[in-house]
Amino acid sequence: MATRLGRSVSSVENTRPPAFGKPQLQTARVGLKPLGAANKNVVGVRRINSLKQSDKVGCKNVTAKTTVLPTSKAQKNKLSKTNSAALPPLAKLSVKDDSNQSTSYSSLLLPNDITDVDEHDGDNPQLCAQYVKDIFNYLSALELEYPIRTNFLAGKREVTKDMRAILVNWLVQVHARFRLLQETLYLTVAVLDRYLQENEVSRSKLQLVGVTAMFIACKYEEMYVPTMDDFVHISDNAFSKSDLLKMEVVMLKALKFSLGRPLPLHFLRRVSKAGLVDVSVHAMAKYFMELSILEYDMAHLQPSLIAAAALWLSLQLSEEKWTRDLSYYSKYTEKQLLPVARRMCRMILSAGTTAHKAIYNKYRSQQYDYISSHPRLQSSKIKELAAQHGQE
Repeated sequence: MATRLGRSVSSVENTRPPAFGKPQLQTARVGLKPLGAANKNVVGVRRINSLKQSDKVGCKNVTAKTTVLPTSKAQKNKLSKTNSAALPPLAKLSVKDDSNQSTSYSSLLLPNDITDVDEHDGDNPQLCAQYVKDIFNYLSALELEYPIRTNFLAGKREVTKDMRAILVNWLVQVHARFRLLQETLYLTVAVLDRYLQENEVSRSKLQLVGVTAMFIACKYEEMYVPTMDDFVHISDNAFSKSDLLKMEVVMLKALKFSLGRPLPLHFLRRVSKAGLVDVSVHAMAKYFMELSILEYDMAHLQPSLIAAAALWLSLQLSEEKWTRDLSYYSKYTEKQLLPVARRMCRMILSAGTTAHKAIYNKYRSQQYDYISSHPRLQSSKIKELAAQHGQE
């Protein structure tokens, strides 16, 4: 029996990727060194001993008069009556057992034919059941606030979409080498694209911009961030630590320090929960989503749309349907998802033959259940969808 996704899929997802061989950017040799050396730079937490008496706050000698309260029973009764007379009367409280109120607060906000996927999450504070709908409404608004324009590299003097693909493919390998979180990879590409669309970058500085985007994303997402020495070394000393710091300031100012663009992974977890999909279906959708970061022609699509299309396609390969619950929680119908799914099918078919195979090789490993080499990805359904050229 297939395992179903529970209340959270993050524990299944956030396994660290396996280490890959030496990453390469164009023809430059990239050196790698073990990250164990970076641990020497970690500052230990020094134990704080108790404060000296002279350092404590409020240690001055203060002499205060003490009032002796009456102790006799008569005096206590008199004091009690005096205090109670000064207090305003309280309304009489009554506790009523309303056994008819069986629906949750979130259920009252849903259409009658939609399942409340958060109904049983009230006892888990990490799932934020009371606020989760507001959170995802906010994320939907936020992805419109930080858009990536269609064909955003048009008019750039040096950087092309092929150069972007080479850089992103290399960053995927660096991400795997440092064993970073999935969120870090998506945020790296988001920061990179947002910066490239607004700024002119020379060919010689492109690798520095990509590494700086990952450095920023690590600080935003990771608990333990690779050191600047690690980033400089893995780039074969193509730049210095000073260059990395200067570029970090330049990029953050250009982005106005706004790094909160939602990631496709956020929306995929939500709709996977809404559809109660198998872990295998969810994992295959993640592969489709990750392939999309290499595609320049898909960079402008909203993260929520990419996530929904990836899950729709994964469900199609498993002979499952796009339900009303999935349409409601994803905010997309099948008709809206079909054009994006067609693009994904063409991308899937060429993943093993393209020059940029870092993601394909990553999902071909045992840790990812050999997803990229699954027979379903070469099925007639994928080929039929890829051959269709609808309005995209």
